[in-house]
Amino acid sequence: MTDGMQKAPRNSNKKIIALAALAGIAAGAVAVYVMERPSGNIAVATNTTDQCPMKAAGAKAIDAAAVGSIAAMRGSDQPQSMSGLSFTGPDGKPVRISDFKGKTLLVNLWATWCAPCREEMPALDALETKKGSDKFEVVTINIDTGDETKPKAFLSEIGVKSLDLYRDPSMGVFNELKRKNLAFGLPVTMLVDKEGCQIAAMNGPADWSSDDAQRFVDTALGL
Repeated sequence: MTDGMQKAPRNSNKKIIALAALAGIAAGAVAVYVMERPSGNIAVATNTTDQCPMKAAGAKAIDAAAVGSIAAMRGSDQPQSMSGLSFTGPDGKPVRISDFKGKTLLVNLWATWCAPCREEMPALDALETKKGSDKFEVVTINIDTGDETKPKAFLSEIGVKSLDLYRDPSMGVFNELKRKNLAFGLPVTMLVDKEGCQIAAMNGPADWSSDDAQRFVDTALGL
């Protein structure tokens, strides 16, 4: 079977794939909005210290593992350090990607006003329930402006049990990923390895509750 055939999404994911088109339509509006807000995150990489050149082989392995329902996840040609990305933790205190050192992360940016994001959240919760451990975590960062009332109510409404509420109401994380050509709309998802290097990314939703996703995580943990 060719790589192209392996990457074909499964029919069972038609609904979530259709919503990905909505994310693309919304991307322009999202980009205009975040450009009006200052970023509180790390500066654009300007030297090799912000890169992760030794991660190229791992990125290729991850790219090969992204098939079926998560085929849109692509390994990075130039893995970049995300260690300095900052947001707030469930307790409202500042946290950085570097605080998760030693743990592989699936980082997802979402908002309550993003229809594809809302569709995707139960699947992300299911993945954290199945695969979450001291070695792996799904880190979903809400970028709604204002306080935590709306995102907290939404997660309660859909019955999220395993995901913690990480937040960035300044949209600084989205701004930074946009500058790094990793974010074009919502949702956006990155795979970050245990040393804080982004080795894969995708825009749009996916069925993270699938067997494909679990195998993908297993591959990431084996790097």
